[in-house]
Amino acid sequence: MVSVLGIGNALVDVLIRLDSDDVLKKYHLGKGSMQLVEADLSTEILSNTTQFHQEHSSGGSAANTIHGLANLGIKTSFIGKVGDDSKGEFFTKDMQKVGINPLLFKGSTNTGCAIALISPDTERTFATYLGAAIELSPEDLSHKLFNGYDYFHIEGYLVQNQKLIERALELAKANQLTISLDLASYNVVEQNLDFLKEMVKKYVDVVFANEEEARSFTGKEPEEAINILAETCSIAVVKTGKNGSLVKENENLYPIQPIKATSFDTTGAGDLYASGFLFGLSQGFSLDKCGSIGSVLAGKVIEILGAKLHKNAWDESKSLISGL
Repeated sequence: MVSVLGIGNALVDVLIRLDSDDVLKKYHLGKGSMQLVEADLSTEILSNTTQFHQEHSSGGSAANTIHGLANLGIKTSFIGKVGDDSKGEFFTKDMQKVGINPLLFKGSTNTGCAIALISPDTERTFATYLGAAIELSPEDLSHKLFNGYDYFHIEGYLVQNQKLIERALELAKANQLTISLDLASYNVVEQNLDFLKEMVKKYVDVVFANEEEARSFTGKEPEEAINILAETCSIAVVKTGKNGSLVKENENLYPIQPIKATSFDTTGAGDLYASGFLFGLSQGFSLDKCGSIGSVLAGKVIEILGAKLHKNAWDESKSLISGL
């Protein structure tokens, strides 16, 4: 059986639907970005948004992707670090209940929390307190953790610890895993551009980027950005929202159409697209079919609050995928 190993920030997501962008302006949070915040600011934002609807779930970009793959029947494991607290216990159990093998280390601080502030137009902005997640270190990783897997998925949000990312990529490559990287957020790319370019060229097989991330990485719009990305890795994917996505391998370009969907919350769209795409890749499907599976999951997840599809949505998604 094909197996996928993921690594990322182990976070508990708090999803908050706003009635305007005033909260973003108040806390100087760039709309659509991911900003790292300290524990006190995280607490302040939570206490000042209690009037809005909130939901909790296990989160983090790579964890969401691994969660999606597990729901598609793929054998999965996830490396992260949590606190010895109720949020850490919640994160662990949320992984286990869908069959993910949680390879979680215990940190000395509280489990991290990602506040997803969802604007009325469905765009999401993250204020993220990393907590114990940032304590994951290169020394925690070993060949044993990476042995026996076929694919390795890593999130760009880990660039706050460049030595950790490089160590993880080295181990994955040494164990002959196919490596995929999600670039995470445009501001993360801007702040770590040279390092990310080096890592992609040296280790990465599949790169996932949205329009803004692709622009930050290449300086170009999607139609040109996909060409530049495809020169630095084996398979490049640029997600273009309501316009679908572009997939390129060598000289072969595949425009992928989106499915019809009514956007309610874009949280997790990119993560679930990666789930679908990697599922297809693991099954040996053509790249256009891989992209179409990604589009199905992305289209379904934006119709609900949060990055986790419920049973009915999974049933609908699997029915659509089987018809591709």
